[in-house]
Amino acid sequence: YLDAPISGGAAKASEGRLSIMASGSEAAFAAARPALDAMAETVHDLGREAGAGSAMKAVNQLLAGVHIAAMGEALALAASQGLDLGRAVEVIRGSAGNSWMFENRAPHVVEADYAPRSAVTIWPKDLGIVSGIAEGAGLSVPLTRAALGRFEAAVEAGWGAQDDAAVTKLYAREAGLALPGEA
Repeated sequence: YLDAPISGGAAKASEGRLSIMASGSEAAFAAARPALDAMAETVHDLGREAGAGSAMKAVNQLLAGVHIAAMGEALALAASQGLDLGRAVEVIRGSAGNSWMFENRAPHVVEADYAPRSAVTIWPKDLGIVSGIAEGAGLSVPLTRAALGRFEAAVEAGWGAQDDAAVTKLYAREAGLALPGEA
């Protein structure tokens, strides 16, 4: 048995640059290793305990979802202050507030490009799973729950099939702000 969730999406998969979080028996790991190495830039061996890979994927998804929601909130704040969003992205990319998700998703907002690379609808599912895991462990995850609510509202607003950066539209609409590409 091998538990081997991935991170990186379609773009990184096509380049063989995924991150794989694997756990399971030594025999299963050894048998799968050539395939894992062909798909991944990094294969993380999380030990022999089945399920550790899935647990790590949940940790990753918590951070990824919260970071995307925070990116949307940050760009809406920048817009509310009259800042040029392209310049704001440039500044944050070189500052402590940067994250991989900010760096990857914020340009979609600046370019008004919501063609789905990772759809909004993924996040209510993933963050719902994360919330359930945390609840089962007796752990409070208020940031996860807040991000989950933002993605659920974005789906309800009709943006579910758009790129997950479209969560920014929710913040902007609530504040009466226009994002790039909007009147």
